[in-house]
Amino acid sequence: MVLGRTVELKYLNTYYNREGSQIMVVYGEKNVGKTTLLKQFVKDKPFYYYRARSASEREQRYQWGRELESGRRNSEKYPPFTDIFKMIVKEGSGKKVIIIDEFQYIIKASDSFMRELIDFVHEKLQNSDVYVILTSSSIGWVENSMITKIGTAAYELSGLLKVKELDFGTMMEYFQNFNFENGIAVYALLGGVPGLWKHFDDSNDIKENICINILDRNKYLFHEGQRIVEEELRETGVYNTILASIAAGKHKLNDLYLHTGFSRAKISVYLKNLMELELVEKVFSYDTEGKANAQKGIYRIKNHFVHFYFTFIYPNLSSLEYMSSGDFYEKYIGPYLKAYVSDYYKVVCMQCMKQWNELGKLPFYAEEFGEWVGKFGNIDVIAKGENGESIIGFCNFENPLMKYEDYEWLLFCAEKAKLKADYIYLFSTGRFDEKLNLEAGVKKNLKLITVEEM
Repeated sequence: MVLGRTVELKYLNTYYNREGSQIMVVYGEKNVGKTTLLKQFVKDKPFYYYRARSASEREQRYQWGRELESGRRNSEKYPPFTDIFKMIVKEGSGKKVIIIDEFQYIIKASDSFMRELIDFVHEKLQNSDVYVILTSSSIGWVENSMITKIGTAAYELSGLLKVKELDFGTMMEYFQNFNFENGIAVYALLGGVPGLWKHFDDSNDIKENICINILDRNKYLFHEGQRIVEEELRETGVYNTILASIAAGKHKLNDLYLHTGFSRAKISVYLKNLMELELVEKVFSYDTEGKANAQKGIYRIKNHFVHFYFTFIYPNLSSLEYMSSGDFYEKYIGPYLKAYVSDYYKVVCMQCMKQWNELGKLPFYAEEFGEWVGKFGNIDVIAKGENGESIIGFCNFENPLMKYEDYEWLLFCAEKAKLKADYIYLFSTGRFDEKLNLEAGVKKNLKLITVEEM
């Protein structure tokens, strides 16, 4: 059974069990687990799978037809898509699942594919039903270009399923030998992408995993950070510059302008493209009365592995050429890794709050979640209920002891945000000082949360 995909499997089966034929689009970033999900879905169903190539329509039809004819290389046939569909379903009975992987390659090269597919699906209604699943790893194309490209054929789609990254808790089910802190570090590096998880070994510590599986140029992950950027984007020099600048702390448009020398208009266009691919995100502070004290127009690298690559590897590529992996880690990664990981601890705390909310473990049901990014400091977690009740939270990963001064700083930030805090949650991977423990004993709205409680 695949981890964490119960909702997605239920969605796919719901449409499979409907009467008649269906066309479904399933998409998500590379390595997020689409193929694993679909293998689980079809394991008890008749199915056919085809992986589309980046090729002309004629070459696509040639390769597809050759595969269907048991790979006869001397075949010179270029069957129309309609004939290909008929060959796929000529044998067997019952509803057949037809998976066409990376279908965007066909759509981009062919104006007739969708029309022939729809005609075929309607024709099969009179015979036996089919369940066509069109998959894509190109998030930006599906969400921003697909409808324009296929036109009225979009009305024939039964549904769209976006396969998203898995959460921290699911990742920890996969890496059962990592403790909580090591798990946070792995999540900070690899995110919720199962295809990357398989390259780490939870019998090794974080340093060993990074040295063996990321810093070794013969390993898959060594090239992954750059591949993610290059696969979907042209002018990678511009994108690399912007991503490296954000990773170096240039989070505002003006900072990027001053650092890169590109015009603001150009940067805005390229940031838009990066956001469409979910490599970068624009951070919006939770809306409060304290707008004057909030930062606006903040950009962050959203993809965990791209963030790690441009923070630690890209700026130090020259050193990586002549230093050993161990020496490179000790100089460029080890001393700064905990500070880097601390931002992702906040993400995990937010996920934890949302899970508690669904389980009814918060003092009220929260309708909204967010963060507040201030000019003087941040509120890591905000949860707000329908009647205005609120929880604010502070997340401590770096320091072995969370102090009363951290609590006071959170209250200061809440004052600047003009946000009333009915409940205060303090998360820490370390201990809480004595004054904080005493305060929590007196104030019932103050909750101190340790690793064991998450």
